[in-house]
Amino acid sequence: MKLKKSEISSIVAFVCNMVLAYIAYAICRIAYLLVNYSTFSEGLGALSWPTVLKGCWMFDTSAILYTNLLFALLMLLPCHFKERPAWQTFAKWVFVVVNSLAIIVNLADAVYFQYTGRRTTASVFQEFSHEDNLSGIFGVEILNHWYLVVLGILLIVALIYLYVNPQGVFQLFNRKQFIRYYAIQTVCFLVFIPLAIFGMRGGATHAVRPITISNANQYVNRPTEAALVLNTPFSMIRTIGKHVFKDPQYFSREEMEQIYTPVIQPSDTLPMQQKNVVVLILESFSREFMAAYNDIWNDPTYKGYAPFMDSLLQRSLTFDYTFANGRKSIDGMPSILSSIPHFIEPFFLTPASLNQVSGIAGELGKKGYYSAFFHGAENGSMGFEAFAKTTGYDDYFGRTEYNQDKRFHGDDDFDGMWAIWDEEFLQFYALQMTDMPQPFVTSVFTASSHHPFAVPERYRDVYTDEPGDDNVLHKCIRYVDEALRKFFETAQQQPWYENTLFVITADHTNLSSRPEYQTDLGVFGAPIIFFDPSGEIVPERRHCIAQQIDIMPTVLGYLHYDEPYVAFGTDLLHTPDAETWAVNHTNGIYQYLKGDYLMQFTEDGQVKALYDFKHDWFLRQNLHGTLDAVEAEMQQKLKAIIQQYMQRMTEDRLVYQSTK
Repeated sequence: MKLKKSEISSIVAFVCNMVLAYIAYAICRIAYLLVNYSTFSEGLGALSWPTVLKGCWMFDTSAILYTNLLFALLMLLPCHFKERPAWQTFAKWVFVVVNSLAIIVNLADAVYFQYTGRRTTASVFQEFSHEDNLSGIFGVEILNHWYLVVLGILLIVALIYLYVNPQGVFQLFNRKQFIRYYAIQTVCFLVFIPLAIFGMRGGATHAVRPITISNANQYVNRPTEAALVLNTPFSMIRTIGKHVFKDPQYFSREEMEQIYTPVIQPSDTLPMQQKNVVVLILESFSREFMAAYNDIWNDPTYKGYAPFMDSLLQRSLTFDYTFANGRKSIDGMPSILSSIPHFIEPFFLTPASLNQVSGIAGELGKKGYYSAFFHGAENGSMGFEAFAKTTGYDDYFGRTEYNQDKRFHGDDDFDGMWAIWDEEFLQFYALQMTDMPQPFVTSVFTASSHHPFAVPERYRDVYTDEPGDDNVLHKCIRYVDEALRKFFETAQQQPWYENTLFVITADHTNLSSRPEYQTDLGVFGAPIIFFDPSGEIVPERRHCIAQQIDIMPTVLGYLHYDEPYVAFGTDLLHTPDAETWAVNHTNGIYQYLKGDYLMQFTEDGQVKALYDFKHDWFLRQNLHGTLDAVEAEMQQKLKAIIQQYMQRMTEDRLVYQSTK
């Protein structure tokens, strides 16, 4: 017997509209690729596109089913009254609103990817929860990426006008039709339930665990490329309320401690030095921008954008391979000041942020040091003030304190978006230290090399966008370099200068132009510089690896700090070059460097790749399976690092606890 159109119309309409959602996700993914083409272009030719498309289908299916679950119930519920016009109108707008939001976050994330190198997760809501300037930022980005706005509008309009409405209204003419209608609708509904579960989980067998962000890596060659397979709604949904830290139990506690421990014991018995410590954290100041670091690429024509920092590097201790441990400002703070790397999610956006945490300020505070943290933004911005207090800083100086200093011009020096301009705020920083009791430990987080990438009016004809240079960050770097030159000019005139160790690094990298800094490893390339005006630290360029989490143990080792403490990095002054290492986490992959090699390791405990990074910087030749001894040693060490991190996070053991 032929079915009436009205008996299956809601089911057919549902299928057609879900296809429409898939098309919208696909177009958003293409836009994502095109906006960030320079980042992905290197590896596109090596991808297995059938495999990539399979991954895209799987993650889009999961996201579409999660977000359209209410719409599915409205359309498939085996009840005849769902055929009424009012019900169907409501169902249509549920579909349009939900999928419009998905389009918006996917397209917006195409822009945000330039700064993070990954799909946005649910932690973004905490990250910017205390910022009051987001409307201005969004406004600027809407103007800069108007074409994405147009695309988003067109896609949303398409959802509205291409939406398929069920044809006709079902009426119960007789008992036979009643039974047939409910039989068909019930069968379709019962078939949909397991299919939806399988789709959301990413598989149908009992052995399949629900897919997570890290699963995207099995469809691509590089962790960065996982963003192409993922979509932003999935990334956000799958990270809401997740306990990100879980003990992998690779070893017994005794075995783990023998392989690696973050408990650092005093390196010598010399009396502790009472030297000041100044840590400058430069916003988005990649080593890419310093010509002195880029001599390893044998490009004599590259002059960089930071001549003062290049000159300072010649008088400092630095290293051939220097890396950030994360890609965001909130990753840089714990790494630099507390020797806590970024694994999976930013540490202080997780419940573990309530743990006891130490740091350079907290440890030196035990020895009578005064400490202060400086950031020219609104007090409380980015959670820096809370983190500084947690890790032992005595005072915090922000925009409020700057405005109270009659030597400066208050809000006249505000950049209109984020913070006080770096030149003025660094002068404030230098003079404030003169009023402090010695010894002191201070840190400043600069702000001007940040979106919307502007410079003060007086410099706009000085630091202009160079012909053919489309990187808007370059003029900001030149301005910040000049601000640093003036800071050191002022600092040299202060009584505390000669008795001070300066540490200069960046919070993370940003907006790269050179291909060397667009690889899975290059995106973490940040400067790490130790400058000692007294000359006790010999200026040199050591041929080894350094990372942000090495800063705290190196500073404490230099001062001959005489108590044990917890730090995940190493004291570079007392560690042989061959024993230095670095670790970071990106898109569900741990990256571990030691010696000549880089290992990429999945969250599920599998080696994904091994590269001779010093001779294969672009990571084109995967040596996995060819160097068993090297791979086994690196895997054992990395597993122990991960397990120590996870155990100490979940057990609240981020400060030293005596076993006596």
